[in-house]
Amino acid sequence: MLGSPELPLLFKKGDITIGGAFSIYSQISKSSLSMTEPPEPLKCSRINLREFRFAQAMMFAIEEINNSSTLLPNVTVGYKIFDSCGSTLPSTHAVMDLINGQKQNLVKTCNSQTSVHVIIGASESSSTIAMLQISGIFQIPMISHFATCACLSNRNEYPTFFRTIPSDYYQSRALAKLVKHFGWTWVGAVRSDNDYGNNGMATFITAASQEGICVEYSEAISRTGSTEQLERVVRVIQRGTARVLVAFLAQGEMDVLLEEALRQNLTGLQWVGSESWITSSHLANTRFSGILTGSLGFAIKKAKIKGLQEEFWETTFGCSFQSRLHGTEQCSGFERLQDANNVYTDVSELRISNNVYKAVHAVAHAMHSMFKCGQSGEAVNHSCTLMDHLEPRQVVKHLQDVNFPLQSGERVYFDKNGDPAATYELVNWQRNPAGEIVFMTVGSYDASLPNGKQFTMNVMNITWAGESWERPLSVCSERCLPGFRQAMIKGKPLCCFSCVACAVGEISNSSNSAECSRCLLDFWSNDDHSKCVPKVIEFLSYGETMGALLTAFSLLGATLTLVVFFVFFRFRHTPLVKASNSELSFLLLFSLILCFLCSLTFIGQPTEWSCMLRHTAFGITFALCISCILAKTITVVVAFKANRPANTVPQCSASLQRTSVLGCTLVQVLVCVLWLVFAPPFPHKNAAHATEIIILECDLGSPVAFWVVLGYIGLLAVLCFILAFLARKLPDNFNEAKFITFSMLIFSAVWTTFIPAYVSSPGKFTVAVEIFAILASSFGLLFSIFAPKCYILLLKPEKNTKKHMMGRNSRPHIQ
Repeated sequence: MLGSPELPLLFKKGDITIGGAFSIYSQISKSSLSMTEPPEPLKCSRINLREFRFAQAMMFAIEEINNSSTLLPNVTVGYKIFDSCGSTLPSTHAVMDLINGQKQNLVKTCNSQTSVHVIIGASESSSTIAMLQISGIFQIPMISHFATCACLSNRNEYPTFFRTIPSDYYQSRALAKLVKHFGWTWVGAVRSDNDYGNNGMATFITAASQEGICVEYSEAISRTGSTEQLERVVRVIQRGTARVLVAFLAQGEMDVLLEEALRQNLTGLQWVGSESWITSSHLANTRFSGILTGSLGFAIKKAKIKGLQEEFWETTFGCSFQSRLHGTEQCSGFERLQDANNVYTDVSELRISNNVYKAVHAVAHAMHSMFKCGQSGEAVNHSCTLMDHLEPRQVVKHLQDVNFPLQSGERVYFDKNGDPAATYELVNWQRNPAGEIVFMTVGSYDASLPNGKQFTMNVMNITWAGESWERPLSVCSERCLPGFRQAMIKGKPLCCFSCVACAVGEISNSSNSAECSRCLLDFWSNDDHSKCVPKVIEFLSYGETMGALLTAFSLLGATLTLVVFFVFFRFRHTPLVKASNSELSFLLLFSLILCFLCSLTFIGQPTEWSCMLRHTAFGITFALCISCILAKTITVVVAFKANRPANTVPQCSASLQRTSVLGCTLVQVLVCVLWLVFAPPFPHKNAAHATEIIILECDLGSPVAFWVVLGYIGLLAVLCFILAFLARKLPDNFNEAKFITFSMLIFSAVWTTFIPAYVSSPGKFTVAVEIFAILASSFGLLFSIFAPKCYILLLKPEKNTKKHMMGRNSRPHIQ
């Protein structure tokens, strides 16, 4: 029953009265203010059929409860519904009227008992807050079906507030996750300039910042604001570079924004909307379809309310599906609903209407529990024990404890803050084959699930802005490819950056990396700096040219030495070989073969055994070689410096020669054993010399031991050189001291130049220098000492006589 200006718009008497506040009219008049006349009363106009449907859903739910034999049996529920006009001032008037009943004359006082026991409403957060500031004083519970401001979850400030729609605390974060999911890091934002828009957008911006999203601009509009302000906001949106617009707007602000957007031809944006307008049927018309097609947003889950469609049908056509009562025409079912096609008759998108339905049933279940209905014995006709005076705080307590299922299977309950479970449907605006805009559910969001499982989405079914199947791009800067990192631009937001290539040895293996990561020690960046690859392993191998050449020279030297060995063995009974001290010569040739072959241990990948072998084998074989030469030199000097006649000079003891060679060599063996026991050489990965390669080398273990080994060889060589130099002018035609002197000069020159070359050579060239020194000195000894002898043995056999060996001055023959 419609009321007069002094009465509720809709009302019905009952044992329990539920108040309602809906924005049945959505436009408020602007009265001119004068200092001489009282202001005109506020006038609301422009009926909002969607809000009228909410009121009808409330009345339908109350009638359903009144007709129920199990819920509040024998108790009638009435209602008083006022118009809040979508504004705070009319909402304040409405809550005063709901509390006091109809308006009182000034001579009367307010009733001590409130007119209603519970208030359902309002549809806006600001209006709800204004009403709560009054109803809360009297502790009258209030249940909102559409007020989503997160601020209303504050139990300290609003202890009597409940709602059947989730808080924007969850929706704002869900919107931020949605924007992040599609890679939109650069967005614009527009909001209602009220509690709903300001609080919701503040939460969204905070959540978006945590997700790495930047907001290019954030503008506020009001349905009662100036035209100039609205025009400015649309210009800001149009000039912005963001192609995604997050609109946290109430339906009234969305109306005025779209009118101005249409006037300025604002197109090409991907709209992301809040639940307030994303399923608003009156916006999905031909006028705004070019702007809003492809819009995405979260909506309250759609539901079906059994019997509500028939109720609307009867109200629309003024008929009844039951038998004719009181002259009411019976509905035939063939009435043309399209003839009355409006938001009121559209029951295909029952989302907020279902919230109203749930709110009424929550009140009924709370009252049912409070009155202890059906618990007074075994009577067939259960009834409720009504209380003379209902304490509002009792109603609040029982509302907090409700937990019941609806016919649809949905469970209704409130958490400690008076909020329901936060679940949403992801809605996409698409065209059906008839060219009409429809709200397609393409996903869902459940805040109660853990991160990573909250979203379910079918991206393939989404239509984007401009009715395109290709997802729009909205970024301040193009993404940085792998191998690059983001570099902030001074004075710009974090989402605006330049791409800088990663430094050598660093990588980024994903797009838009904030930092480059350094590769591990054994790895290096590839050419694209997109991944770490194993460093190039470098060592002197047999397969490369330098390794193959050194191997060939080593084998050549060993072969030539072996040939010389056989030549000497073939001519071992000739004067020349005898004069050269054949035993020491064969031992010297054997040691030279070992010297040539020991260079092979320096080639190939270093191992624990090869590292220990290469340096010790080198030290011992060269000590043996130089010891043999030293023994030969001493023998020559002793033989030619003797004062006795030639026939009385004793033969140099062979055992003494062997002892000297063995003793000198054992000293080197002892040094090498101590080296291997206390600090042996070992394989080592050298990554310090070159950043992009790893040099496999043998660490000396003890550098002192290495230089002692080398120094001992040098000491033997110096002694050989001094003794050979002193005997160089002895009168024999064949004086071996001359060749030993020359060989020691070569040996000393090679190893003197080796030291600086060894210290300064990088990587595998260090090993190559050491091998070159071994081969050069070995070839020097071979050719200097044995080449002249082989020349006589093979090409000048006539000189291979004792007489020729002794020359004119007869000297002792050396065995």
